[in-house]
Amino acid sequence: MTQRADRTLAIHEALSRHAGLKRLQDLMRESNERFAVVRPLLPPALAAHVKPGPVDEQGWSLLAPNGAAAAKLRQLQPRLEEALRQRGWQVSAIRVKVQSG
Repeated sequence: MTQRADRTLAIHEALSRHAGLKRLQDLMRESNERFAVVRPLLPPALAAHVKPGPVDEQGWSLLAPNGAAAAKLRQLQPRLEEALRQRGWQVSAIRVKVQSG
């Protein structure tokens, strides 16, 4: 048992050793950093339920818990995109998606 325990890696170390997983880790970090910029611009009741989503070549996603929250995020979208641009991110679009289940 001790030998096996010695060979196990922490998750962050394992992710950083694999190029594909390292890229995924970097994208997750970027998504969280973007969310840290826009979260203060959201109404507190909304911010508590919105989650950062994936970043890819087409843009970044925010995950809303329901259609009403998604509609409010879409209203705030220009303001959120501008805040990201001011922080140096090239923003093509913020996608708003309703989380299922």
